Amino acid sequence: MKRNIFIDFTYFTLLAATFGAVLVLGTIVAPIVFHTDKILYSVLLDNYNAGIIMGEVFRRFSYWVYFLAFFVAVYELLMYKRGQRDAIIFGSAVTVVFSSLMFSAVYSPKILAMQLLGEEATRSDTFKNIHLASELDFKILAVALLILFIRRLLLLRVQ
Repeated sequence: MKRNIFIDFTYFTLLAATFGAVLVLGTIVAPIVFHTDKILYSVLLDNYNAGIIMGEVFRRFSYWVYFLAFFVAVYELLMYKRGQRDAIIFGSAVTVVFSSLMFSAVYSPKILAMQLLGEEATRSDTFKNIHLASELDFKILAVALLILFIRRLLLLRVQ
């Protein structure tokens, strides 16, 4: 069967862009938002208000992550149907889809709901545990995206 290079290119671009976004959000945006006291000496955001801003960033990013999960699922099912079966790709694709859905459909809404309850709710152990789990999920997503991208690229080169 003939491959459609545009679909492959779109897939690789989507994986790379999402990996880049995860890195930028986790290593650049969050530390800046939560440490405004080191940048702005006159206007300070407390941890709660910084969390509200980051919550909105992640809420908006969730739409992109939903699209990613859908695209990865469809693309990988089509490749599987074409006979491109690989255990590493299967494992990383499943991890990308599930960690994407956990982030967008579970962690982000729960964190936002607890933020709506007020500052006191964000100091609870429940909030801290959900937040820690979402950070771990975000890291798992980044690693799975990288593995999927590299393995798919290697298999594309073999063909």
